[in-house]
Amino acid sequence: MDTHEVNRVRAALAFFVADVFASVPRKDQRAKGDCYLRGLMLDGRRKSIQAMASRLPDGNEQNLQQFVNQSTWDWRPVQRRICERMLPLVDPVAWAIDDVSVPKDGNMSVGVTRQYCGALGKRANCQVAVSIHAVSPAASCPLQWRLFLPEDWAVDPVRRAKTGVPPQVTHREKWRLAVDMLDTLADWGMTPPAVVGDAAYGTTAPLRAALDERRLAYVLAVRAEVTAHPFAATPRAPTRKGPVGCWPQPRYRQPAPSVTELAIRLGQKAFTTVTWRTGSRGPMRSRFTALRVRPAGKAVERPLKAAASAEQGWWDGVLPDCWLLAEWPAGAEAPTEYWLSNLPADTSLDHLVRLAKVRWRIEHDYRELKHGLGLDHFEGRSWRGWHHHVTLATAAHAFLTEQRLRPKVPAPVSPSTRSSTPSRAS
Repeated sequence: MDTHEVNRVRAALAFFVADVFASVPRKDQRAKGDCYLRGLMLDGRRKSIQAMASRLPDGNEQNLQQFVNQSTWDWRPVQRRICERMLPLVDPVAWAIDDVSVPKDGNMSVGVTRQYCGALGKRANCQVAVSIHAVSPAASCPLQWRLFLPEDWAVDPVRRAKTGVPPQVTHREKWRLAVDMLDTLADWGMTPPAVVGDAAYGTTAPLRAALDERRLAYVLAVRAEVTAHPFAATPRAPTRKGPVGCWPQPRYRQPAPSVTELAIRLGQKAFTTVTWRTGSRGPMRSRFTALRVRPAGKAVERPLKAAASAEQGWWDGVLPDCWLLAEWPAGAEAPTEYWLSNLPADTSLDHLVRLAKVRWRIEHDYRELKHGLGLDHFEGRSWRGWHHHVTLATAAHAFLTEQRLRPKVPAPVSPSTRSSTPSRAS
């Protein structure tokens, strides 16, 4: 937005800030929040505090630095209020789990280590944050963020102290951070209509189990090597040898094939063309099929056995079934994409495909947050500063989304204008 556009929405922004930052106790802090949001929304190649302060007529670099990096205001109530405003507006069909990486120099910015960086497509020095977004075909918005703390940070008291990492925060896998965020949102009374995610999350069997335990529907991408038994496969127990010893438990006697093998066995004739949305270049369509399967593997079977043995002392060996959705584009030699879903057995193929493909919306979030609102331009190093900055960037994104989605109110017509307008009778 240019200066004129920002000034045009100043009144609406003031109301937004007063509501979203109502939990921030001091009036001068809320004013700095208003200033910071305007700095993020103003046109400019760089959205560091120094650069924003130089562009704002009321910008004060020292004040903004203190507000973001040192001030003790709690970002959690602000994030909650953003969720309360945005969920009814976006009206999501699903919540998407994803993560974003920010390349960084040095190793003293909180959470920075050498790890896979999606922004660069290789291992590099970077920060990684896990996020959950509410998504619909028309809009999306971030709901929660968690900074991924690598293992080397969990055991480094010097860097933790310098960046202010709380003592209770330790290394947690990314999928666990996603579950933590879902639990936080549930504590706020917010539950997803469905959860979607890419193969980095969907392939993780404990994540799928955690969603099942919380009775949350999901459509999660999985890698081609994930294994599953056909729906009709049944476990068998061998005959007990002799009167003593443990009874042999039933198990599947044939190795579980990969999801790729299961899809190829069906043949191309089993795949149906489905159109899931209309893009800028026309209808988005491909060929899909869905079948019921029983996901396998040690990560799937062992928790089930443990739970069953604790409750019943015996496991019948039958793995729970779910949907396997596969995509085989026209002209491709083999299927290219796979998803597992715990949606009911009567779910239509069209509905499965629309949920599987709705994740594309969050690319808009990341593009606007990173390139337009300076998500990755934060130059501070502290835990508190990082959370303040991503919360403010999320607030700016939420405000702009509201401006796009809310119906435009026509300008009032003055009495003099009405009187000079010819009547229909004349």
